[in-house]
Amino acid sequence: MSVNVRIPTILRTYTGGEAEVTAEGATLSEVIADLDKNHQGIAARVLDDTGKLRRFVNVYINDDDVRFEQGLQTPTPDGAGVSIIPAVAGGC
Repeated sequence: MSVNVRIPTILRTYTGGEAEVTAEGATLSEVIADLDKNHQGIAARVLDDTGKLRRFVNVYINDDDVRFEQGLQTPTPDGAGVSIIPAVAGGC
């Protein structure tokens, strides 16, 4: 399955500045592995040392938050949009 992955600005150094790249995989886990194969180092920014999604990284497949679906095993249908969104904190 081929999906379009939207890359946040902070991770674009791994994709040569590209805001959107394609990746292959039937599940989010496979998509992240394919991303890392083609853009080495990006998985370490999305996954923690145990292989789970980092606490402050949100991932959506189309409009669905994977944390409320099947996590890394969430299916990624052909043509789906995957959005990686780092959480932003701060304020006064």
